[in-house]
Amino acid sequence: MKIIIAGCGKIGSTILASLAGEGHDVTALDRDAAVIEEVTNIYDAIGVVGNGADCETLSEAGIDSTDLFVAVMNSDEINMLACFIARRMGAKHTIARIRNPEYNDNSLDFMRRELGLSMAINPEQLAAEELYNMLRLPSAVKVEKFSGQNLEMIELRLREDSPLSGMKLSDMRGRYKAKILVCFVRRGEDVFIPDGNFVLQCGDKIGLTATHGEIARLIKELGLLRKQAKSVMILGGSRTAFYLAKRLTDTAINVKIIEQSESHCNELSELLQNAVIIHGDGSNPELLLEERLSSADAFVALTGMDEQNILISIFASSRGVPKVITKINRNEMETMAGNLGLESVVSPRRIISDILVSYARALENSRGNHIETLYNLADDKAEALEFIVSPDAESLIGIPLKTLNIKRGILIAGIMRGRTPIIPTGEDVILAGDRVVVIAAQQRLSDLSDILK
Repeated sequence: MKIIIAGCGKIGSTILASLAGEGHDVTALDRDAAVIEEVTNIYDAIGVVGNGADCETLSEAGIDSTDLFVAVMNSDEINMLACFIARRMGAKHTIARIRNPEYNDNSLDFMRRELGLSMAINPEQLAAEELYNMLRLPSAVKVEKFSGQNLEMIELRLREDSPLSGMKLSDMRGRYKAKILVCFVRRGEDVFIPDGNFVLQCGDKIGLTATHGEIARLIKELGLLRKQAKSVMILGGSRTAFYLAKRLTDTAINVKIIEQSESHCNELSELLQNAVIIHGDGSNPELLLEERLSSADAFVALTGMDEQNILISIFASSRGVPKVITKINRNEMETMAGNLGLESVVSPRRIISDILVSYARALENSRGNHIETLYNLADDKAEALEFIVSPDAESLIGIPLKTLNIKRGILIAGIMRGRTPIIPTGEDVILAGDRVVVIAAQQRLSDLSDILK
């Protein structure tokens, strides 16, 4: 597909890398010639210097033959204008980044309809939702949701005293009452899609699919249950911090935000009536201790500096905070954070990249089993994809899973039938209209039928 990305900042360059890596014909558009030179030297993309909302610039970029136009420039309004012009000039689909909290759901619905937007994305709000899910289930390293919240995938790290260490997966269902499925295992640099004979080891990072209730039951049986956070300290008063604090205070959770900018503190105080806003330098350990960091149930580092987030998160962990979450933007820093013992990491850029990759794959898929959700797992070594099953998928429908000729490195991890989640066994079948969650290790799937040999 031909794709134009207008705006090559942090988010734009990540989207560019992912879509170029998928093999799409990508054009990068930015006002800054140095930025265009840099991204075109690194990625397989054409570069155009200019204003993404200018007709002549868009024409030069080939907007009339573009399948997907993505506007991720600094201004919400310019992004919307650029998408409107791009659509009028021939772009088939348009996506705009809209981050301002003043644009509520009703406003966004109106703008999507009137401007012809295919999608509006808000990286900070999506990151806040992921953070909220992790705080809701603090025993998990990561939490991903499918199918309208009814099916979840979590990641757990098996510590030395884990009762799962040394256990064969086929023995888990007999030992524990929870209906769960281990869908992938990360061991060192290797990722496995395990079968029943796979034996878990301490240090493994495992992915589990189940309903929220079944996951909570397993965590309780494993003795890993931690109470949900009732007091959360947030470092940095970013948009993500605002969205997260709003979500938390709406559920009666105590929130304290530490922000260095006095004017920003004043804004947050007006917007968040039920949160405590502290004006100060959150990188100062003495201030954190004065604000009772050690008594917090959770600490979330959300400054714009990865290095600062990592260092202060390590300090929070050393003070015994039960749940510490770190926002990381750069991929290399995410690996470093993991090596330093920080397990719960959130990357807004990766979240948006996953959404754009799944959208692009859905557009290029003409076979009908459309991708609903996509998550990158285990440092991009595996993917979790959710497909809606088309009535035309005759090679898959009504056939017991145990008799399907499924490729190596593929696992059907969950089925949603209406509102009923199914953790599949070999006897289960796929029906038209089902939502099917598939885990794929080092393979690119655009259609559900791609799972078959």
